[in-house]
Order: sequence, then C-alpha cells, then structure tokens
Amino acid sequence: MYNLWYKNAVIYCLDVDAFMDSDGDGVGDFQGLADRLDHIEALGCDTIWLLPFYPSPDKDNGYDITDYYSVDPRLGNLGHFVEFAQAAKDRGLKIMVDLVVNHTSIEHPWFQKSREGHPKYRDWYLWKDEKPADAEKGVIFPGVQESTWTYDRKRQAYYFHRFYKHQADLNIANPAVREEIERIIGFWLALGVSGFRVDAVPFILEDLQGPDDGQSPYGYLGQIRRFLSWRRAEAILLAEANIPMDQAGDYFGNDDRLNVVFNFPLNQKLFLALARREAVPVRDFLKALPEIPETTQWATFLRNHDEIDLGRLEDEERGAVFAAFGPEKSMQIYDRGIRRRLAAMLGGDERRIAMAFSLMLSLPGTPVIWYGDEIGMGDNLDLPERNAVRTPMQWSDKRSGGFSSARPEDCVRTPVTDGPFGYAHVNADAQRIDPTSLFATVQRLIRARRSCPEIGWSRAEVLDIDGPSVIALRYSWRGNRLVTLHNLSDEPQTVEITPLIEGCEVRPVLRAGIDIDRTGDGLTLRLGAYGYEWLRLEAPADPE
Repeated sequence: MYNLWYKNAVIYCLDVDAFMDSDGDGVGDFQGLADRLDHIEALGCDTIWLLPFYPSPDKDNGYDITDYYSVDPRLGNLGHFVEFAQAAKDRGLKIMVDLVVNHTSIEHPWFQKSREGHPKYRDWYLWKDEKPADAEKGVIFPGVQESTWTYDRKRQAYYFHRFYKHQADLNIANPAVREEIERIIGFWLALGVSGFRVDAVPFILEDLQGPDDGQSPYGYLGQIRRFLSWRRAEAILLAEANIPMDQAGDYFGNDDRLNVVFNFPLNQKLFLALARREAVPVRDFLKALPEIPETTQWATFLRNHDEIDLGRLEDEERGAVFAAFGPEKSMQIYDRGIRRRLAAMLGGDERRIAMAFSLMLSLPGTPVIWYGDEIGMGDNLDLPERNAVRTPMQWSDKRSGGFSSARPEDCVRTPVTDGPFGYAHVNADAQRIDPTSLFATVQRLIRARRSCPEIGWSRAEVLDIDGPSVIALRYSWRGNRLVTLHNLSDEPQTVEITPLIEGCEVRPVLRAGIDIDRTGDGLTLRLGAYGYEWLRLEAPADPE
C-alpha cells in the first residue's frame, strides 16, 4: 500500500504574500516564508498548503492566473521556491499547492489567443455567439458578480465565467486542455510538492457534462489521480468541493479518484452548534456521515481563506449563526457567509477558541488550520470582500506587526493595527514564550492529535449522553480506543461516562478545566465552561 501520510497530517494553510516580507516592499515572499518555517514546525503542523503564488493581476487573491509555470515576481522566482521547498523538506514539512484549472485570468496568453481565434487555442475556453437566457443563473458572488457570460468585442462572442468576469472558464472537455493540466501537475511534482488542493472541483466536472461520449464526468477525477500516482505515488488531491453527502461516493470513487475532500457541510453544522451552544447539529451530522473508502479522508477546518459558507443551512439556522457571529451587515458576504476570523467571532475568549480547536482536531478527518488563527488574529472589515481575513501575519508588536519594515498602509493588505486584536496585543513573539498563550494551547492540541492516529483512521462513534451541549465521540483502531468530550456551553456540565468506557482504565490525554470523580465503579466528568477532555481507554491490567 502506498504512503497514506495524509490520514494523520495537520495542514497549515497560508498566503505567501501575507506571511513574511524579507525585503521591505510590503509584500510577503518565499524568502520570508523560508525564514519563518520554524513557527510552523514548532506549532506541530507537518504540511503546508500554499494559496496561489503564480503570476497574476491579483484581482482575486491570485486565483486569476496568467502563468502556471512560474512564480509571481513580487514573491520571488522559481529559484526562491526551490530554496523554500528544500528548507521545508529539511524540517520534515510537506508542501501542497493550489491547482486552479477551472479558469484563468483573461490576461493569460491562452485567453488572448483564444479571443483572437488562434487555431490551437480557439476552443480552450467556452464561447457562445449569443448570450444565454440563463446568464444570470448560478452567480457565485451575489452583489458583486452580475452574470456568468460576458461579451468580448475582439472575438465578438460571449465567454463563460463561473466566477468573476476577469476569470474565464477553461474548456475542460477539450482534450488539449486536459493534457495541459497534466503538464502543470507534473511540473510542480518535479519541484517537490506532495499534493494539490484542487480549486472549484464541482465546476470542473460541470463543464464535462456536455460531451456525449458516454463517460461520467467523475471519471476525469480518476484520470487525474492515475497521472498523479504514476508521477509520484504518495502525492494527493485535496478537493474544494462543497457537496452534499450523498455525492461523496462520486468524488472518492473506489479509492481511485480524490484522496481528500473538504467537509464543508460539517463546518456549517459546527458553526451552528457553536452559535446555539448545542451539540445536536454536529452529533446528528456525524451519525449520518457516509462510509468512504478506508484510504480516503475528509478534511476538517474552522476557518479558511474564503467566507464561512452557510449556504446549506436552513434559513432559521443561518440566521442563528449570523446573529451569533456576524450580526452586522459588514460582517456578512454574498447573502450566505461570514467574513470574520475565528477569534473575532468568538469574542476573543481563549477558552472558547481552544475548545473549538480541540473539537475540530478531534473530528473525523485531516485538520486544516488557517494561518494566524493559532495566535487568535482578528480581521480587518475595512478591506473588501474576503480580504478581511487575509491580513498580514502578526509576528511582533513592532511596525506592521513585524511582517514588514514597510508602513502598515504600504503593506499588501492593511494589518490589524488597533483594538484587542491589533498586533500590539496579539502577536507570535509574545505567545511563543508564554506557556499559557493560545499558541501554546493549540500546540498541545496538535501534539495530542498527532499522537492519536485512531482519529484519522477510524470512523467516529457518536456517544449518546445526557446534556444537550456536550459532544462525545469514541474511536477504535488496532486495539487503541479514544473518547473525546467537548462542552459547547458557557456553563459547567457533569457527564456520567461509566457506560462509555466499558470498564477500561482511563488515561487522560488532554483536559481543560475538568475534575474526574471515581465513586466505586462509577466515573463522572465535570467539564468546565467550554471544557474538553480526551481520554485514552486501556484494558484493565490482569490481577496478579
């Protein structure tokens, strides 16, 4: 069996331009990132996922690409990327990069040649002579995006763009385009990456539904997977696919398509549970979680670089999350999401933030952490759209948070300078030397997660217990058993766990504000406000 490293990886996601600036131009770069790998290593993460760093007009945080085979000059060059990759390898860190092939920038040479009618590139994008009647249907960014078809004067035709009009969709049904995608994958594999986070997977497949070739669009996922495995057996595909659970089998296949899929519906239920301080949304969701092939995996997360998408919640449920975490219109986006950082939503309460991290790390799947959340960074709502959560990393209390020697107003995005989340109060330097800091707590949590492989390998058993605010999960794998308990309430909770441990000896792995009472054969846990406990269960020793 090939290396299944991703089953128990902890992934740290970052934007190179916002992580560390080495030359004082206000933009993060690969040299700065390489110099700060000690932070990621010390945190305990073993994989780095880089947001797009390719040449781009940067109208959509780099997702509007003009060259798949190079590095944005602001961030360095391919030589700097290779130096960074070697530095990461020296620390035992794997690298994942974004594979953004649903669309390109309209400034990409491919699109420019396509609009000119170049015989090779003419059909690399989706064109129509007349604007479709349903051009306003399926808009991804309501209030910002008006249509999915835009007229091009040069070609005198309309081109399709699922996202912004400056991002034209590639024609994935064209074999030449699919061949080019494999070439892109092969290029970055040769430079040492261990996997790809594949952007907008459902829309890639949607473009394949038209050809009448008798092939299922999902088969294309298998085609990419086979190419990936041929080039580098341990490399993986992590899909951005906000799908209902009944489609999981289509995306994972029989372990021959995607390796990992982000569990967006679970994330939405998690925030509903946090908003209500009730366990039921997560409990019920996990009980219905479909079986997936043993060698595949879900990815779990609290925040990412986009909005918290609440589109799959019922109206009343979405309203409850908005009321709790994004009550002001400026905090909401696209009529479906919240554009705030985790710490800001949870009011800076480190007990609650730590509990949320502990819960996320104990959920079935591979955890993904958004840079800065480990120190409780806030957001800058003055920035447009999703940029509110993409502010520069806060390293110190010095100018621009130690991210750059440039002035805050000259940085790639304005740092959080004021208030309780400003870099004078929240920064990595102060937290690394404080054993009681949020960074130290998250560090311990990640260490615990990596010591409990049963979470990555086995299905979570949801335990039925008294009390609406406690989530209790049990994992069993190769004779190892683990129980995790999390109190979502701001009130202490008492939980009788004698039936849950099946007469085993109990060894705490993690605890937060908890007392354990043993009365005869009974065992009772007192979880403090936002308390949590991880318990390893061991068979009782044989009497001598």
